[in-house]
Amino acid sequence: EKRGVFVTLRKNGELRGCIGLIEPVSELGSGIIEMAKATAFNDSRFSPLTKEELNKIEIEISVLTPPQKISDPEKEIDLGKHGVIVRSGSHSGVFLPQVATETGWDLETFMGQLCSQKAGLPANCWKNGSVTIYTFEAQVFEEK
Repeated sequence: EKRGVFVTLRKNGELRGCIGLIEPVSELGSGIIEMAKATAFNDSRFSPLTKEELNKIEIEISVLTPPQKISDPEKEIDLGKHGVIVRSGSHSGVFLPQVATETGWDLETFMGQLCSQKAGLPANCWKNGSVTIYTFEAQVFEEK
């Protein structure tokens, strides 16, 4: 089965990397392996994972449903249930569903951060119809 997948790594509870694909390009098992390697070694926000860090790393795998285009974010986004994608031209950003839960953000903050921090667009871009917005859900597997 082909599904979008994200792999998130945490060290001592803090983000250590997160990379994924919304649209699947390979079978799920292969996609998880590819994204795990990319997260460990190619997330530009962090240095590559070292052997010494391995036993401190927790892994989380998010298997995504296909994105659904929405037209009314204030009515159609259920924080904590939906991940959200914003797209405008060459700009895009994505937050997984668990971001809202982990941060405690309300919809205004969640969408503002998604637009500005992830997509490089004005924080209010989601309100003025200048972006296309999609939601998706994720089945999350994590170490406990």
